[in-house]
Amino acid sequence: MPARRKAAVVAALGLTPLALTALAAAPASAHGSMGDPVSRVSQCYAEGPESPGSAACKAAVAAGGTQALYDWNGIRIGDAGGRHQELIPDGKLCSANNAEFKGLDLARADWPATSVKSGSYTFKYRVTAPHKGTFKVYVTKPGYDPSKPLAWGDLDLANPVASAVDPVAEGGFYTFSGTLPERSGKQVLYAVWQRSDSPEAFYSCSDVTFGGGSGSGSGGGTAGGGSTTAPGSSAAPSASAPSEKQIEAGTEKSTVEHGGHGDQDARTSAEPAAAGATPSVAANRPKAASAGENLAETGGDASTGYLAVGGAATLALGSAVLFASVRRRAAGGARR
Repeated sequence: MPARRKAAVVAALGLTPLALTALAAAPASAHGSMGDPVSRVSQCYAEGPESPGSAACKAAVAAGGTQALYDWNGIRIGDAGGRHQELIPDGKLCSANNAEFKGLDLARADWPATSVKSGSYTFKYRVTAPHKGTFKVYVTKPGYDPSKPLAWGDLDLANPVASAVDPVAEGGFYTFSGTLPERSGKQVLYAVWQRSDSPEAFYSCSDVTFGGGSGSGSGGGTAGGGSTTAPGSSAAPSASAPSEKQIEAGTEKSTVEHGGHGDQDARTSAEPAAAGATPSVAANRPKAASAGENLAETGGDASTGYLAVGGAATLALGSAVLFASVRRRAAGGARR
């Protein structure tokens, strides 16, 4: 058989498994953290993991190391399945009971804070690997004492300040609206992102100060800059989220695998990444502001499965037709 014909046969035989492998290798994990009001871990990452500027972030690094900040979008529980209070004990809400992030649980009143006020608020959740799911944001109760470890009893769980199912994401953020109640002084907003296509859930603490700033419309803080500190709260520096440049610069130092589960947690419904897999830099980059799309639709729901099977079937049919064609040509040549 001529070399050209052999190559065609090999291509026909190899097409289907290659296509199926490509489909199976599609990104499956979801990662992120609150961007506005900026989460505690994102704030410290923005200051610089190796030499943060605020006393609180310095203490967090001293307690848990710098790696936690590079892994800012990986505060998660793989098999949460809505069992948040069961799996996370009091005093460990900000770390989600993950030892890597224990520095974020430090009880202190000087965590950098976003200035907000009561009323409507537009939350912006930074996402680096999108999936369908439900977001809920809770605020601490009146009289909350930031100098004590955050406990479930400190949160007004009966009245979330925001709740959103499969919100639309654009520019690298899920954006959804909520309403902040009457509060005063230093408070904490606790966000829970529970995936609907997996038991995996993500958590974040955002420090806020009620009493000043412009906490309405686009939010009291900023998802890429600074914010002012409310009068009388000089002990808490103003918060500032990491820039696009900072996020991209630290991607290679992250141990979170954004194309799968490189965190070696097989308890999620997504398959773990292959041993030794290198995190995908491109997958961790936020979407450009002009690339608007419903990122929630990239989740692995039932329709996604049908599309994948349909695509594989189409590729398999094409390869079978090609293979049959090559065989007919080969047989005809032999007869001649």
